[in-house]
Amino acid sequence: MGFMYLYILQSRRDGRLYIGVTNDLRRRLAEHRQGKNISTAKRRPLDLIYFEGHRSREDAERRERYFKTSKGKVALRQMLREYLASESLF
Repeated sequence: MGFMYLYILQSRRDGRLYIGVTNDLRRRLAEHRQGKNISTAKRRPLDLIYFEGHRSREDAERRERYFKTSKGKVALRQMLREYLASESLF
């Protein structure tokens, strides 16, 4: 069994974040960059700004759900504060 990846993309267009889970990070990033994902197609170009590997789908999906909560968003922005501060889009 391989890894499951939680990943976070940032839109260069509007600065918003997209959080997802996949078992093939390279393939999934290519799909996002080619506009094959409805949620991110109009927000391209996108940058991968964070990822973490998990040994089970359940763990990766639990982490994804957490980062999509209010508390998780605060934690994520705290974790990435230096990067986000340096990447001011506006």
